[in-house]
Amino acid sequence: MTTLFVLVPVLNEIGNIAQLMNSLKALSVELKDQHDVEVILIDDGSRDGTGGLAQRLANESNQKLSVLRHEVNQGPGKAFATGFQHLTPLLGENDIVLTIEGDNTSRIELVKQMLTRLQEGFDVIFASPYMYGGGIINTSAYRVFLSSMANLFVKELLGLQGILTVSSFFRLYRSSALIRMQNTYGTKIIERRGFECMVEMAMKMVNMGITISEVPLLLDTKARVGRSRMNVMKTIIGYLGLWSLKRKWLTQASQRGWNRG
Repeated sequence: MTTLFVLVPVLNEIGNIAQLMNSLKALSVELKDQHDVEVILIDDGSRDGTGGLAQRLANESNQKLSVLRHEVNQGPGKAFATGFQHLTPLLGENDIVLTIEGDNTSRIELVKQMLTRLQEGFDVIFASPYMYGGGIINTSAYRVFLSSMANLFVKELLGLQGILTVSSFFRLYRSSALIRMQNTYGTKIIERRGFECMVEMAMKMVNMGITISEVPLLLDTKARVGRSRMNVMKTIIGYLGLWSLKRKWLTQASQRGWNRG
């Protein structure tokens, strides 16, 4: 049986962790005949006991959970890098990796649809609020407008046409695609610390010709307790910083014999 690894970066998510663990338990039950679900929580410097509560809940419900901890907050990019590096010796040829938010805004019920799309032959599946059938609700019009404009700007700036969303954490990967990326860019895959890390990964995947498809995501911010920790201006500056690394990452892919798709 193949393993579905779930990578979740968290920072002070004590109000969200119980619902998150329940959702992942339900997923493991739903997929028990096809996949063995293992959760890898990267606790990025939480001070509210998030990681400890997650471990207790997992023990009580017999869930497979590993908690990786940063003693101080290093950012979502570093958290994902830690998770991907942890996976290096664990990934089997046919395993699958799911990355999600830690605040319950990733709709776990979409995973089966994403798995079906993966079976159609794609390497990676993104959940997109900008796809027909998706959207962003219970969020201020200003925030939605800013998010949409940033998404469009980044795609034009970095040459990521053909992908509707490039920044979402909610993605499903074939292990073979991640192993190819690790062989090209290093086991951590991600260099950037901030929320721009997912755009970095999209750039690297496009450089390598990794095939990407999308499913619509209705992003409901009411599902989370607390506010988003994304600083909009800091993230935009992070996006701009990717431009200076674009040529370097393309060269690394070319040296490995990968051609941009």
